[in-house]
Amino acid sequence: MDARRARQHEHSGNELEVSVPQQAEEPASRGHFRALTLFAESPDTVCAARDTVRTWLESWGLAVWCDDVRLVVSELVSNVVQHAVPDGCLARPGASRRVDVTVSTWPGLLCIGVGDEDSTPPDLPVGQCVSPALAGDLPEALLPDRGRGLLIVQKLADSVWWSPQESGGKTVWARFDIDNTT
Repeated sequence: MDARRARQHEHSGNELEVSVPQQAEEPASRGHFRALTLFAESPDTVCAARDTVRTWLESWGLAVWCDDVRLVVSELVSNVVQHAVPDGCLARPGASRRVDVTVSTWPGLLCIGVGDEDSTPPDLPVGQCVSPALAGDLPEALLPDRGRGLLIVQKLADSVWWSPQESGGKTVWARFDIDNTT
């Protein structure tokens, strides 16, 4: 109760106290958007991105998706930290490399985007490299030499793609179909 209402309450003993109901949490079906910019040189970049996204999902009532989405965010942000080299037009001597993480929901959809300043397309795996029947007793033969993180992302997400950014760089996207949880 603010000071003015407290004074009025003191003077009129018959006044009823009225409280305003708290606004309920918005359902995820209405859609949400959050963005976070980190820097690849920070030692806790991947952890910060993963934990922030978890917090967002929990606050939107999508905690059931936290494990898969956190792993996808970890893999995509790790790729930026390990491999992204900014385009010449974006590189400044001594400057940190940006990592932009976006999370959006729409009715039935959850999209993750991880952007960087490197326009080089990612090597998105195309299917399995070796047939499990041909691998025999060597299960490590099923793993490619590179691109394992993106292979994990493709296995967890319903769709994975990338898009160039207008000013240079790219964003790698992962989409989750969440119809059964909203």
